[in-house]
Formats: sequence, structure tokens, C-alpha cells
Amino acid sequence: MVSLAEVENKIKASLPDARVKVEDLTGGGDHLQATVISQLFAGQTRVKQHQLVYKALQSSLASEAIHALALKTYTPEMWETTGQSL
Repeated sequence: MVSLAEVENKIKASLPDARVKVEDLTGGGDHLQATVISQLFAGQTRVKQHQLVYKALQSSLASEAIHALALKTYTPEMWETTGQSL
């Protein structure tokens, strides 16, 4: 199991401009949801955006410290149109 802060830090290390929110979906610490907002996603398909986040968490996913990961990825412009806040 990894801490939510550790997951957030790994994503931010790989995507330095990212705003990140990580949530534990089940209370067990291994089924997570991450919302990631980064300008680096601009011009990328949703699949490519997710691959950038998966790459940041590769070791935690490979060791099954993270068993399931739901991702929501946005560019800053896309995020502004959702009307949500982190």
C-alpha cells in the first residue's frame, strides 16, 4: 500500500506543473482515483494522457501497491470548463 501523498508526489515529480487530487475509493489504500490537471496533456489523446500518469506510478502499479487506478485527466483549459474545484 502507498500513501495518497506518495502517489500525488510521484505524479508531480513526473508532471511538475500538475495539480493533483488522489482519493481512496474503498478505504483499503489500493483502489485509487486520481484527478490530474497538466498543460503537458495539451494536444495528447486521453490514452496518451493516462500513459503519462501510469509511467509516473509504474513501480507502485507493478508491485500491486496500487491494485486499481481510475484516472481523470485534464488540461487547465479543459478543467476550467468543468466548473469543478480540486
